[in-house]
Amino acid sequence: MNALGRHILAEIYGCDVEVLNDRVLIEKAMVDAALMAGAEIREVAFHRFSPQGVSGVVVVSESHLAIHTWPELGYAAVDVFTCGDRVNPWDACNFLTDKLNAKHMTATEVKRGLFEQPVKVANL
Repeated sequence: MNALGRHILAEIYGCDVEVLNDRVLIEKAMVDAALMAGAEIREVAFHRFSPQGVSGVVVVSESHLAIHTWPELGYAAVDVFTCGDRVNPWDACNFLTDKLNAKHMTATEVKRGLFEQPVKVANL
């Protein structure tokens, strides 16, 4: 089977509570993760909730990176979806796990857009 993209769904535990609640730090970590993985950034949107938590997305030419944090639990839900074979979503996930000072991360990779015949994805 050929796939249009790879989607990593990451459960990140034991994170630094202060980092998880800081919109500026989370946004920087997400943008840096996208750049480090070789993605081309298109849009960035982040929001800090009251009393706590941050959600945000980095839209990249290759798809997106998204995060939702629960500082009270030391937990972040992260997904990184990349199309084509130029950007490795695992690089971004591992980078984020490090930046969140996490103790544990589990992740699942889902192949998206499965096709029988070879698929040519244009470099965006």
